[in-house]
Amino acid sequence: MFSLVFPGQGSQTIGMGKNFFENYDLVKNLFKEADESLGISLSKIILEGPKDKLDLTINTQPAIFLISYSIFQVMKKEFNVDLYNAKYFAGHSLGEYSALCAANYLSFSDTIKLLKIRGGAMQNAVPKGEGGMLAVLGSKVEVIEDLLSENKNNFTAQIANDNSEGQIVLSGRNSDLEKLIYVLKSKNVKNMKLPVSAPFHCNLMNNATEIMRNEIQKLNFKDSKNKLISNVTAKEILNKEELKTLLIDQIENRVRWRESIIHMINNGINHFIEIGPGKVLTGLIKRIDKSVKINTINSESDIKDLNL
Repeated sequence: MFSLVFPGQGSQTIGMGKNFFENYDLVKNLFKEADESLGISLSKIILEGPKDKLDLTINTQPAIFLISYSIFQVMKKEFNVDLYNAKYFAGHSLGEYSALCAANYLSFSDTIKLLKIRGGAMQNAVPKGEGGMLAVLGSKVEVIEDLLSENKNNFTAQIANDNSEGQIVLSGRNSDLEKLIYVLKSKNVKNMKLPVSAPFHCNLMNNATEIMRNEIQKLNFKDSKNKLISNVTAKEILNKEELKTLLIDQIENRVRWRESIIHMINNGINHFIEIGPGKVLTGLIKRIDKSVKINTINSESDIKDLNL
């Protein structure tokens, strides 16, 4: 049994999806619809840059979704791959939106507009330079949770991503993260600051939560038989009302990616297919369980080599 997984922020590169754009009218049409829906030339930013513009969260989120969804549609319509045989659809942070659109819970146009709003809300939730994120390597979640608890009177930080065995990302104010770095160094725990403009998936995002709550409640989510895995619970989402609630909760809560992968494996998944730019999720899944089969799909040859 296989699951489809969709990447999040950090997978973007200038020119991503270019071959699909040049070779398939359906992709040209999706790019055109994206530009019209957003009122900007997202396609130009993706295909030509500049990099600093593509790396703005307000552009990155709809851009990665557009590429992931374009590849998904090419696999389905041009190569006749029956992707609805997947037992689960899942995505990392913004990738959860790629998953829910691919799984037919929300239209393409609504999803891409929502991601521009989400990107802008997350980018602007904290004044620039005030918040950040820190990757901790080679440690366990329980150890970091204990360390944060022991130091709660000294600084405040939250686990933003539990990505894989030995890769945890924390969010907080930069002043607090500096204190955390000092403590980690004293315990010989490897860590590095990430080049991001805001502290995602922590309670400093509460302004973004309120914006997303209003936007999500306005939208017409559909019923679908395809099963989604939630970043917040690492379990199946039961219905579209629960999906709305969990998307709102996702802004400030930990992305439980490691637990999500383990849950899917424990429920019969032995094959993961990463659809979208980059190979970030492929690397994380390999660290969680080396025995599962993984395909990364971001070129035509990747699709031709896929064996379901």
